[in-house]
Amino acid sequence: MLAGTSALLAKDIDISGIRFGQNGEVTRFVLDVSEKAEPSIFLLADPYRVVIDLPEADWRASDKVKGEGAVDGFRHGLFAPGIYRIVLDLKAPAIVKKSFHLAPRGGYGHRLVIDLETTSRTQFLTAVKDSKKARPVMVSKATPDVVSPRRSVTGKRIIVIDAGHGGPDPGNLGVIGVHEKVIVLAIARAVRDELNATGRYDVRMTRDRDIFWPVRERFRIARRHGADLFISIHADSISKPNVSGASVYNLSETASDKEAARLAARENKSDVIAGVNLEQADDEVSSILIDLAQRETMNFSAQFAAILVSELERDVPMLRRGHRFANLGVLKAPDVPSVLLEAGYLTNKQNARFLNSRDGQRRIAKAVRRAIDRYFEQMVALGR
Repeated sequence: MLAGTSALLAKDIDISGIRFGQNGEVTRFVLDVSEKAEPSIFLLADPYRVVIDLPEADWRASDKVKGEGAVDGFRHGLFAPGIYRIVLDLKAPAIVKKSFHLAPRGGYGHRLVIDLETTSRTQFLTAVKDSKKARPVMVSKATPDVVSPRRSVTGKRIIVIDAGHGGPDPGNLGVIGVHEKVIVLAIARAVRDELNATGRYDVRMTRDRDIFWPVRERFRIARRHGADLFISIHADSISKPNVSGASVYNLSETASDKEAARLAARENKSDVIAGVNLEQADDEVSSILIDLAQRETMNFSAQFAAILVSELERDVPMLRRGHRFANLGVLKAPDVPSVLLEAGYLTNKQNARFLNSRDGQRRIAKAVRRAIDRYFEQMVALGR
């Protein structure tokens, strides 16, 4: 039974344990929770996933538990204010046979139990539709759908810094054992602090904690703030451990090289990883590339990217070809110059340590600040 009609509680809960078990065609998933928690459960296809939304929670369970039976693995994290999400990746189609709560007993506290039963693809797709109908509509209150003026009340330029990934989407896990979402948030905070120290900018962040925003929501946040510039910060990963260095990406329907195409394919999967339903078409995204305003924005984006590459080269390890182009969903705001900064490679030990260090984060932040200063000096010269 899908618990899709239950309202999520506002009070935080503790998740202290997680277990999997298998009995024939049934895989049991058990969460140890501090109090009774009514979940919202729904299914997603291609790839097969079970998504479990709970009230905002503190995760104290082990991440080293392995999936069993129909479950290949799991991810978790704060999906939106008030919503903690757990995503179960399935080896094959499986539907929710039942979900129920067990009261404290026999040395155990409160437990949430979800039984999954293997099924056919046809039955799974039917269950996907059923779970979607039963699922409550949850709207985040953190980013109201309002477009603010192009300038803040102080007249300062508005800069929106986006720390990539977050919540149930951890990003890459490099050789030093620290997830991308943690490292890029630290870099984003360093950039924010560096810009704020100048007193010249009004700096906003898409996230300042371990929380997830869908790809489209990230550039929409920039638009709502009336941003003059949007910078999305990430850290890459590759099978070649000797590759290291930062690069800066602009939006283009055509990738500049195979590496750019690979990165775009990976980054654009963030919503899938976090359990976002991608069925609805985004008319805004699909149409803006042919809009005249977008062409001007892309020119300004490329101008800032070139400046940023030149400033990064002074203090930060760089790829040989630092300025690249790719069809990245996070850069598709039609009226906000936008770049994606791949700060380096977490699969290179020296590069990963640099990105995870205060000195490395400070060097990146200072380079970004210098680039922003130069960019807006040129904008003023052009009367913009």
